[in-house]
Amino acid sequence: VPRDDEHVVEKNVPDAFTHTGLERWLHARGHRALVIAGVSTNNSVEATARSAGNLGLQVQVVADACFAFDKTDLRGVHHAAEDVHQMALANLHGEYADVIDTDAALALLAR
Repeated sequence: VPRDDEHVVEKNVPDAFTHTGLERWLHARGHRALVIAGVSTNNSVEATARSAGNLGLQVQVVADACFAFDKTDLRGVHHAAEDVHQMALANLHGEYADVIDTDAALALLAR
């Protein structure tokens, strides 16, 4: 549950930057970094991290604070949720974001 002093972004599409004012809110406060956690890794997390990276933000995706669901690809091959999760993280790491764990995220927030 968000604290009273936390900003909440309500979104209607996977990308948290689309029609939410999030980019403007971050820039108005001088924030240049974003730590992302959530569901689903291959959908909302990946879409938001890609946009944030493209906007020039320093992005960290917290791998163990995200998860995905099983998915069947267009060939009809079933992929377990953990495989979908890991592939989405691999898509992001090094290009749009740094993939970190919760301990590293907490260390960043403690600075």
